[in-house]
Amino acid sequence: MSFVLLFYSNLIVSSILLGLILVIHFVHYKSFNFIDIEKFVEFHKFHTKNISFLVIPLMIIEVVISIIICYFYFSILSLINLSLVALIWIITFLLQVPSHNKLSTGKSIAEIEKLVNGNVFRVYLWFFKAIVSTLIIL
Repeated sequence: MSFVLLFYSNLIVSSILLGLILVIHFVHYKSFNFIDIEKFVEFHKFHTKNISFLVIPLMIIEVVISIIICYFYFSILSLINLSLVALIWIITFLLQVPSHNKLSTGKSIAEIEKLVNGNVFRVYLWFFKAIVSTLIIL
């Protein structure tokens, strides 16, 4: 695979994920507060199932590309790139997944706030990831 294609793929996937996380953070997660308590479990199941079809493949592609870049084109930027992906995965599984698991059983305003607050880290990390992905190309 050409390094140019690899580097641009890294930027494209990071940018798509940044766009997704911004919409999820500023619109979708905050809309959880407006869903009726009787419909919340059904809504949450719909959300997690459908967003997973978008996010999981892209996150897997992102980690694979980041590992390949770090392996074949090792630099401080490629290491930062891979480290940011690792942090995103860690935060996803330590903060977001447990919150979603709790919300799958019923609406909790406190848990929705925890979900939104924890997601701020992923917003910043994907923002920095997009910047680093751009710098790798330059």
